[in-house]
Amino acid sequence: MKIKSVALMVLGWLVPGLGHIAQKKFARGLTFLACILAMTGLGLVMGGKIYPFQTENPLTILAFFADIGNGLVYLLSRLLGFGLGDLRQSTFEFGTAFIAGAGLLNYLIALDAYDIASGKKR
Repeated sequence: MKIKSVALMVLGWLVPGLGHIAQKKFARGLTFLACILAMTGLGLVMGGKIYPFQTENPLTILAFFADIGNGLVYLLSRLLGFGLGDLRQSTFEFGTAFIAGAGLLNYLIALDAYDIASGKKR
């Protein structure tokens, strides 16, 4: 495992698309950034919840790992207190699903940056 490949994967996890942008794949990186930020932003506007690590329910553990895929957005939500979820909104579940989906997609984007950096993909 190359240090550069792992570093680009971590960059891509922290900020969606940054691993690609650092490899001069600007169109791909900016597209990923726009899509993931749009999904996460829509999820937050819909009143979705970003889950902290909780052990009382196995499903919240899975939701935590999906949400932490959003990288810095997850860390900022914990520090600044947004993404608490609003059950009164009819779009709460959809918003939560958008946020989790964006996190899971960002894992795949970070792995794609790793594959490009390690020479497995162009």
